[in-house]
Order: sequence, then structure tokens, then C-alpha cells
Amino acid sequence: MKSLRITILDLVTKGPTKRMYARVMNPNLASIMPQVVAVWCEQAGHTVRFVCYTGTEDLNNELQGETDLLFIGAFTRSAMTAYAISNLYRRQGAVTVLGGPHARSYPQDAAQYFDYVLGFTDKAVIQEVLQDCTPYRPLGRQLTAKKQPVDLPGVKERWKYIEPTIAKAPTIKIVPMIGSLGCPYTCNFCIDSEVDYEPVPTDQIREDLRFLLQKIRHPKVAWHDPNFGVRFNEYMTTIEEAIGLRKVDFIAEMTLSLLSEPHLARLRKNGFKAMLPGIESWYSLGDKSRTGKNIGIEKVDQVSDHINMILRYIPYVQTNFILGLDTDEGPEPFELTKRFLDRSPGAFPAFSLLSAFGQSVPVNLELQREGRVLPFPFHFLDNNKSMNVTPKHYTWPEFYDHVVELSCYAFSWPRIIRRFQANKGIIPKWMNGLRAVSSEGFGRIRYHTKVRGLLDSDPQLLKYLTGESHYLPLFYENRIRKSLGPLWDALPQGSLVHDHNAYLKSTPPSSDWISTPITPKIASPVTART
Repeated sequence: MKSLRITILDLVTKGPTKRMYARVMNPNLASIMPQVVAVWCEQAGHTVRFVCYTGTEDLNNELQGETDLLFIGAFTRSAMTAYAISNLYRRQGAVTVLGGPHARSYPQDAAQYFDYVLGFTDKAVIQEVLQDCTPYRPLGRQLTAKKQPVDLPGVKERWKYIEPTIAKAPTIKIVPMIGSLGCPYTCNFCIDSEVDYEPVPTDQIREDLRFLLQKIRHPKVAWHDPNFGVRFNEYMTTIEEAIGLRKVDFIAEMTLSLLSEPHLARLRKNGFKAMLPGIESWYSLGDKSRTGKNIGIEKVDQVSDHINMILRYIPYVQTNFILGLDTDEGPEPFELTKRFLDRSPGAFPAFSLLSAFGQSVPVNLELQREGRVLPFPFHFLDNNKSMNVTPKHYTWPEFYDHVVELSCYAFSWPRIIRRFQANKGIIPKWMNGLRAVSSEGFGRIRYHTKVRGLLDSDPQLLKYLTGESHYLPLFYENRIRKSLGPLWDALPQGSLVHDHNAYLKSTPPSSDWISTPITPKIASPVTART
């Protein structure tokens, strides 16, 4: 096998940005798998150039140079950026590969624009691509391993890619690590609910931490586990053996069910400074939030007490909510969230809109059978710019009224000041303030308010959201054009739209349902790309 010139691109974001929060934090959002693929390619004897795109770089300059094989790792929100870059490289004779969440969620669509589309990716899958390295057109080749790999290159092997990436961060520099893959919980909206839980060997974690302490005086580590600490005592013992009394700050996403007070005391002892528990709903997922059968106001009060206890041990807490779940009806879910914000002012609220990402989870089949999935361009499928599932109990104007009102309440100056006063430490105060006044707070208020106004003034947009029309409103097309900048001209033909029922069409019908899916109408003629 000849030595290949390989470029690996980790798309942290989908386009250029000047936002302060993005400049500070995007370099710390790098994915692990692109770094892993880079290590495997080098081990196979190839020349690797690694690029982590955070939105501040000149992407055209970063991608200069000869490339035989291009790997892109992308979330769905960055799919159009990935499609445009793949198109440019294929014109130059390169073979292109897509991996990451978008490849797993929308393989049928991605195969139109890449030579290889990778699902679960282990070393054997990468080796097969390297040995073949053949253009597959008009439809790319789909490859997947039987399950997620557990034997991953550690921090030491990935350091040559980690170090220049975190160097882009002006202040806080966070190293990505992982202790497990998959999740034991079965939340039907989560891509990891279908992935078997597999812990990374503790020897690897111990070695990673010890190596990191040799490189950075006071490291900050973000655990990329979908649910860190499922084997709590085992993980804490491993960390204690690795770092001893040396200082390491940790960030992790854990369910409330794992965050008992004894566990919190041990987490604080071991340097955990930020925690991202999921609340999601006031009417379901009681096992995950440790609230049992309590729902509504009883769950709010119980969860609020729990969050306040966590804040006594962990200085930074982000609480995750999903708006628009089928269990929600009327104003009550939003009013309950306001009550929670009043009772737990120190927690930063992160609101996501319910989204169905292709074939990421089986529940999306049911939504497609019901005709409730909308053909939103991938550019807006980032959990907050759009909701591509028709709400079950709200009209679109009603839903956006509630979203705007809740967002304005959560990120009003009185709430920001209360959050600032309730937080302990300079970094939590500064971080929550910055997030509130940037794109995550004020920015989303402006965006949701704009959409709500268009629901009254732009009949085409309302028809699009209700499924009466599949013509892409100019509001969305113009935002894509502006975001992509020069890459707009490189978008492949037809890539502005996708078959939002592709998962359903690729799945054999069962005998227990009869449904007539909505047939997409001809896409908007406003641009040749559609």
C-alpha cells in the first residue's frame, strides 16, 4: 500500500464566527475521534495533516496543500460545510470520507457527497478505507463496525493533535478525554441510547492522566462520556491513584441519579469543577433524574433541591432541558421551568428544541410514520435554531410564544444578576455571564423572536413549518448563504434539501402499522442548488 497524503478535518463549527464565547470555548469542543483516526493513519505509515476548525481560522488557507484522502468529522449542523469542502476536494481528485454523528444519522444523504460514509468506526474500518482509497460515485460506500471501539489511542498518542488545538483557546484550555462509550439509559431522543455501554480500561485512564500532568501544570479535562461515572467507585479510585494530591480540574456530564451527596463529596475532593446533568422533562425520565414517579411541581421542587445541593459541592452546574417533548402541553411545562430557575438561581439553563436526527434513534421512525418530521436544512439542526418535529400539543405560534417568553425570563438581567450572585468563584461567574449575553442567551432570544414574528408576517414560513409546503423559505436560505460565505458557491447540486423520510424508506415495514408518509414536494426553485 502506497503512502497517502491525508488531511483530517474536525468541524467544531459550521462557519466563521467572531462571537466572544465561541472564540473562548470552540477550541475546547474538539472531538476525540478525528484525533484517533489521525493516529491510526499515521500508524499505517501515511502522512497526516490535522485541522481543527473552530470558526476563527482562514479555512481556505488551512486546507491548502496536496491531499489524496480527506477525512471530515462533523455533526449534522456542519453537514453543509462538510458537503461543500468534500465537493472542492473531489474536484481536485481527492477521495473523501465522512464520519461522526451526521454520518451515523444521515448515511443515505451523505453518501451522495462522499466516497465513504462511516458509522461505528474502529481501526479495521479505517484500514479498509486506507487500503481501498477508491472513488465511489455517484453513491459512496457505507462502512460500519459492529460496535464502538473501546481500544482507543490515549492522550499521549493524540497529544500532537491536542496541543495545537487547545493552543487556539485564549484563556481556558480543556483537554478531551473519555472513560466510556454508550450509555445504560434509554432516552428515546439520544443517539447514545442505542449504543452498548462500554468502559475504557482503567489502565488507559490512569496513563492518560499521568501523562497530562507531565505536560500541563494544572490541567483541565472534559470527559466526553455520554454519562460519566456509571462505575463510580472504579472511576474515582482510578483518578485518585493517577493524580494523588496534584491539581486537575474535571468537567463531566452525569445523570442526577449518580449525584448523591457522598458521590458529590468525592467528586469535589477529586477536582470536579463543572457538572452538566440532564433534567430534560418535568413529566418523564424519572429514573434518570432520581425523582421516581414524581412529575410536575413535585419533580421541580425535588430536582431544585438536588441541584442546589450539587452547587454546594460543584461550582459550575449546567442543567439541560428539552422543549417540545410529546409529554408537554399548555403553558405549564414552561411555567414549571421558571419556578425551577427561581428556586435554583445558580444553575445555567441550557434549552434544546426537540430534534429528530435521521436514523440516530428508533423513535424517529415513529415520528416519520406520523408525518411529523420536517425537511429542515441540516444547517439548522443544532438543537436550538430549529425544531424539525411538529409539536404534538402546540401550534407553531403557541410554541414559539412559550419559547421566547421562557428564554427572555431565563436570560433577563434580574436572572443574570441572581445567577452571578449565586455562583462561587470567578470562572463560574464570568462564564455564566458571558454565555447569557452571547449567542446562548441574548442571541437565541433574538433568533426565536425573529422566527415568531415571521410566523405572522411570512405565510411561506408558516406553511413550511406545518408541512403544507416544502419550499425552503428565503429566511433560511439567506442565513445559510451568509454563514457559509465563500463555501456557498461550492455546495453540491441538491444539497440544500434532503429526504427527511429516508430512514423510514430504508426500513422494511412492520405488520402492525399502516401509514402514508408525507411525500416531499419539489424543492424551492430559488436556487440551482435545490
